[in-house]
Amino acid sequence: MACMIRLGVDTGGTFTDFVALDADGRLRVHKVLSTPQAPERAILQGIREMGLDVARLQLVHGSTVATNAVLEGKGVKTLYIGNHGFADLLSIGRQQRASLYDLQPTPVEPPVPAACCLETGGRLDAQGRLLEPLTDDALAMLREQVAQLAPQAVAVNLLFSYLDPTTEERIAAALPDDLFVSLSSRVLPEIREYERGMATWLNAWVGPRVRGYLQRLGLGLPGTSVSVMQSSGDTVAEGQAADNAVRMLLSGPAGGLMAARHVCLASDRERLLTFDMGGTSTDVALIDGEPRLTTEGHIGRFPVAVPMVDMHTIGAGGGSIAWVDAGGMLQVGPQSAGAEPGPACYGRGGTRPTVTDANLVLGRLQPDAFLGGEMRLDVAAANAAVDTLADAMGTTRMRAALDVIAVANEHMAQALRAIAVRRGADPREHVLVSFGGAGGLHVCAIAELLDMGSAMVPVHGGVLSALGMLAARPGRQLSRTRIGLLAEIATEDIEAMFSELRAQGLAALQEEGFTAADCDHLASLDLRYAGQSYTLNLPWSGIPGTIGDFHARHLERYGHRLDLPVELVNLRLRVRGPCSGLRLAGLSGEVAGAPFDYCRVAGVKVPVPQFWRHALTAGQRIEGPALVAEKVATTWVTDGWLLDVDEIGNLQLRRRAAVPSR
Repeated sequence: MACMIRLGVDTGGTFTDFVALDADGRLRVHKVLSTPQAPERAILQGIREMGLDVARLQLVHGSTVATNAVLEGKGVKTLYIGNHGFADLLSIGRQQRASLYDLQPTPVEPPVPAACCLETGGRLDAQGRLLEPLTDDALAMLREQVAQLAPQAVAVNLLFSYLDPTTEERIAAALPDDLFVSLSSRVLPEIREYERGMATWLNAWVGPRVRGYLQRLGLGLPGTSVSVMQSSGDTVAEGQAADNAVRMLLSGPAGGLMAARHVCLASDRERLLTFDMGGTSTDVALIDGEPRLTTEGHIGRFPVAVPMVDMHTIGAGGGSIAWVDAGGMLQVGPQSAGAEPGPACYGRGGTRPTVTDANLVLGRLQPDAFLGGEMRLDVAAANAAVDTLADAMGTTRMRAALDVIAVANEHMAQALRAIAVRRGADPREHVLVSFGGAGGLHVCAIAELLDMGSAMVPVHGGVLSALGMLAARPGRQLSRTRIGLLAEIATEDIEAMFSELRAQGLAALQEEGFTAADCDHLASLDLRYAGQSYTLNLPWSGIPGTIGDFHARHLERYGHRLDLPVELVNLRLRVRGPCSGLRLAGLSGEVAGAPFDYCRVAGVKVPVPQFWRHALTAGQRIEGPALVAEKVATTWVTDGWLLDVDEIGNLQLRRRAAVPSR
């Protein structure tokens, strides 16, 4: 049997990144410009350019298809079916305003037009007892309404269906086979009808887009094993991914966090603030051991209650467009030049100034060293683009470029501050880890804005999300609602429910070829004080131990504990397959890499040395200012910073006059 090659692919807004793990353990990296209208084209192009045999490939990739469809409002025509009196559930929502004190908010379109919201019977009460049956006549009427409206997808969200899915399943069985049907009892079998309904509708709204994309990718890769990264950081086989589009909304960014943890653990770093700066956006997160998961995430204006990595995204990337608003203030993003046409310096027809253009004008990007020299940047086009901005600002080209970088850096620093403070963390006690194609150009400046003394640019940082696809494990996040005071529920009942969830998860992983012996699981509970609305998630350690842990966590998180009984809301089980076995090789070579060039950088009086990253050796130290170029990224080491290369090739950055952690 031929040795398999594992390939991690991250489809971004500007570039599609590749990391191939050969049978001999060697890693190869590659980048191509993304093809947003048909993402599979860029993947197939990269595979051809890398000379990979599709029959020997095991492909794991992060897809932006679901994310982009939601953000751009390009889902398919979808019907929403609820119980009588609840057709407008998704429009009413929680009645929360985006701006609390804005008394005249701008009206927004409801997620589902009123004409596409249907009502039917089959209502349960909070104990799962049938209050209103779904008659055969009502079911026939529902079929007729669906036929008249001719949707591509249907979302079914009946009250308390997580207690008994029978009625939802009857509706699904009665609908045409060519419809994409999402049932809330399968998508998110939990309490909270609005969040459950929103997840079900999102799954149906973008599901056909995801299914079509995966089918086209499969046709282009005959014989290839294809898996997809989920928002939780676990992978799922292509055949099961198509029915779970809502779990792919943070597919690519989740890969970056999994790789950041994997790489940083190899360097004995566990407390991290990460920022993943690509061409279109920047994702920031806090990692303390394992990446955090949340069920309170958002994509655009929509809440997404399925488990996903806890991160915050802002519209500040290398392709973010700089512009002057009506008040004369400089703005950077959220609009992006994307991959088509891309920044002006790409020479693909772009004319508006971007962060990448500003870095090129300042000399922090060198035209002959971009993508390892494979793509020459157009300096004249970048100068012309930044000149238009400088004219609007009434300043010089260099001053305008510096201001663009300063605004972009402040956006990212604010996002990092917010996510750290929200979790009660002090940024100074963490390492700032930058990745993505543009991250290394900004890491030192952002660390200074956050008063941090250490930072890190991981090995393969420019394609770290693609590397994360290879580091991730196959897995499933399962849940079930069970409301009741925890002390009054028998331990055997809780264990029985976990056993059912475990069997469900193992069955899904066995379809991918894994055995029960390959898998492990982590059980946890969503708990709250009786009368509260929101919960804390705690590992399951038996009833007395978990209750004690909840009191302690509540005190730690909110500064107080209450003399109230603890209530169980949801059971959660994470079932995962075997570890990937990904190992990062140590650096070879004993002669320290010398600069291959000296270049002019704005604000630096003397020529700045430029190094190839692949020529650096373990233990090598470089004093800033300096540039480190590689095939997939560039790192700008500013004055006052030291760079040390560790044993596996991570760039460890330290301020000479670092402020001690407090």
